[in-house]
Amino acid sequence: MPSFDVVSESDMQEVRNAVDQANREIGTRFDFKGVDASFELASADILLRAEQEFQLQQMMDILRQKLVKRGIDLAALDPDEPVTTLNAASQRIGLKQGIDSDTAKRMIKSLKASKLKVQSQIQGDQLRITGKKRDDLQQAIAHLKSSDWERPLQFQNFRD
Repeated sequence: MPSFDVVSESDMQEVRNAVDQANREIGTRFDFKGVDASFELASADILLRAEQEFQLQQMMDILRQKLVKRGIDLAALDPDEPVTTLNAASQRIGLKQGIDSDTAKRMIKSLKASKLKVQSQIQGDQLRITGKKRDDLQQAIAHLKSSDWERPLQFQNFRD
């Protein structure tokens, strides 16, 4: 039976490269001259540090630009509210990895409502879709792409 997996992953090497490029750009920009500002990548989080909150917004624009150039979907970003103290500001940006169970259940419900002849099952942080015909699976991919799931989706392991 033909099947494929629906996953939501970001290439962490490309994210690391984008963070490094953003750090380099901050070091060369005139508006950040003499300012203690930096990006840090820690597991699945990016930490922005600066002296003022408006600088965090500028840094966020730089980071988004670098991530887009590297092919990372911005829907994978999950920014927290900035934390400001007297002489420093910081912001944590999480990276959405995997499909959580609530989103997977909504995807399954949406596929069932579309009356496509496919079966779906949750396997950890991914979703496996199986069907009798390849055309049904391609329609399922098109249906999932047409909806907004608040995270980037990739379709892998398409097997006949």
